[in-house]
Amino acid sequence: MTASMKIMKYIMPLLLIACMFASCDNDVENATVVAPTTYGPQYYKNLRDYKKSDHSIAWGWFADYTQSTSLATRFLGLPDSLDICSLWGGIPSDDSTHVDTHYLPEVYREMKYIQEVKGTKLVVPTIIRIRTRPEFYDSIWVKQNDPQAAMRAYAQDLLRPIFENGLDGIDMDYEPEGDPLSGGNLDYFVEYVGQFVGPMASPDSTFTYPDGYTIKGNPNMLLCIDYFGSAPGSNTNKYTNWYVNQTYGGGPGRVPFSGCPTEKVVYTENVGDNWKAAECGQLLNYARYQPSTGRKGGFGAFFMHRDYINTGYGCSNYANMRHGIQIQNPAIH
Repeated sequence: MTASMKIMKYIMPLLLIACMFASCDNDVENATVVAPTTYGPQYYKNLRDYKKSDHSIAWGWFADYTQSTSLATRFLGLPDSLDICSLWGGIPSDDSTHVDTHYLPEVYREMKYIQEVKGTKLVVPTIIRIRTRPEFYDSIWVKQNDPQAAMRAYAQDLLRPIFENGLDGIDMDYEPEGDPLSGGNLDYFVEYVGQFVGPMASPDSTFTYPDGYTIKGNPNMLLCIDYFGSAPGSNTNKYTNWYVNQTYGGGPGRVPFSGCPTEKVVYTENVGDNWKAAECGQLLNYARYQPSTGRKGGFGAFFMHRDYINTGYGCSNYANMRHGIQIQNPAIH
């Protein structure tokens, strides 16, 4: 029995209870006030220990979070065993002076609760296309003829709100579609970002912004690359924690490059489009999938909150995500 299985043995009975009683609110549009289910300190310690263990993860892109009374659009409504939440709706903040954030103090407090108490990692997604940022591409890459300086400046801009808001890392959405931030330029960009987040980050790597704010490399923070169509190359491997494949109805098993460790690859479904379909399309097949050797990195969902209204498998909400987590990492009784 692996360490993660041992931990799941103790937390899964409570998770199944939560599955059944977490909410009576199955309508996202017509929400009623629902109190989130809470447990004692030992439950949350076990949950955090499970998420720290070596296991296939559950990943989800979450958007539409509000200060609503409905758990359908709140961080507290997410499945407890979700490992990584990518903040597709932007960064909530409790500080109105923070740039590149939304001032939503109540949402921020709930987000920090799932991070600190439930151990859910929070990453910031961004579609990495430098041509969309003229202050870096036009002003530095083109006018100064200095692509590497432009990429460093772009990276510094992306990293600041992650550190400033106490989040856990970056989710680079790699869909270049002709953007020059691809191929060898992507390798350089990832290597630079990897000085500050990801497995190769070092506290010796620092950067100070013009206003005096300083970031310092932290190897406990995450560098994730999600991709569709084009795939990142092998030079990104040592800097990257997870490769998140936008599989979206396709068959699982492909890796971004030859020799990529299977335990780094997460297969995901577009639940935003498939939430009405049986098993949310291929979501549960991705949870079931195991490579012929080793294990996969995990499974996950884009717009996972659309699964909130789905019931089944003894669950009154997030039925497919919750069931997928149990399929992928079954509790051992």
